Amino acid sequence: MSRIVDVNLPGREYEIHIGEGLIDRADTLLAPHLRRKRAAILTDETVAAAHLARLTSVLEGAGIHVDALALPPGEQTKGWPQFSRAVEWLLERKVERGDLVVAFGGGVIGDLAGFAAAVVRRGVRFVQIPTTLLAQVDSSVGGKTGINAPQGKNLIGAFYQPVLVLADIGLLDTLPRRDFLAGYGEVVKYGLLGDADFFGWLEQNGPAVAAGDPAARAHAVQRSCEMKAEIVLRDEKEHGDRALLNLGHTFCHALEAATGYSDRLLHGEGVAVGCALAFDLSARLGLCPQEDPSRVAAHLRAMGMKTTLSDIPGDLPDADGLLDLMAQDKKVVDGQLRFILARGIGDAFVTADVPRPVVRDLLNEALASR
Repeated sequence: MSRIVDVNLPGREYEIHIGEGLIDRADTLLAPHLRRKRAAILTDETVAAAHLARLTSVLEGAGIHVDALALPPGEQTKGWPQFSRAVEWLLERKVERGDLVVAFGGGVIGDLAGFAAAVVRRGVRFVQIPTTLLAQVDSSVGGKTGINAPQGKNLIGAFYQPVLVLADIGLLDTLPRRDFLAGYGEVVKYGLLGDADFFGWLEQNGPAVAAGDPAARAHAVQRSCEMKAEIVLRDEKEHGDRALLNLGHTFCHALEAATGYSDRLLHGEGVAVGCALAFDLSARLGLCPQEDPSRVAAHLRAMGMKTTLSDIPGDLPDADGLLDLMAQDKKVVDGQLRFILARGIGDAFVTADVPRPVVRDLLNEALASR
């Protein structure tokens, strides 16, 4: 049996199903949302090679007509060229508002497909079937969709909720370890921002999650989705509390831009490094206990994850260059950059009261260790 997390947005309620083998039941799970038996699947070439035939077979076996487009894998896909390709493909397939667009892939596909669904015919319903840990615990939930711009990450997009999320944890078995651990960076984030007990659970059970224990994985995904759903219900369009979900992301997005959105730094790796830096900054400002940054970094290191700028290969800009990249962040309000900092593990908050020289000193020290 799958676990279900409800996202009870008024008028746009949907369920997140979490469990093994969900794509083998995709026909039954999608059926209530099909006004006619048609589905357009947007995926990437890697996921298509591993899983698309299985999903297509299940749907077509139930008499559902399937069209599928596989885009190139990787963060570079999340831009105008491939977005335009996806939108034009959906229009060429005469996708109607009564059809379903299925986002079948990781965060890149989920964000791009969701944005395409939001704008085609001013809105076609879509389903998220996330195939990575990062997408299952974060990007598939909450309705943030979009693409990157040369000026920064996720600067073009829309808030557009799915009608269903199917988080099949069995699909995680085929993930390369690096990709799985990148997703784990988002799982850790949830404990750090609002649930100290969950972070403690991860310290004890993180190795089992990484090793593939189904119960541990299901709990990690469920608790992460519950926390995200709770925050989205309070603040769907990020006017307040939802910004807490960006713990670590102010640093992360600058580092992703600095590394050209390449495989030098995966998004979840940047989140992990960003969370470590955010706790270091919090301690420097006297906001959290001095031992908290060490505890955060120790867990990330124990899981074999990136924790510092020295773990990122290749050249990086100097501190002022990184600060300039941070200034492109979506959390800038009236020219003032907001940070998500912490009073302790499980107690994050949003603030604009962060002196630039303190951030510069933190970055200079981190860069000096490279």
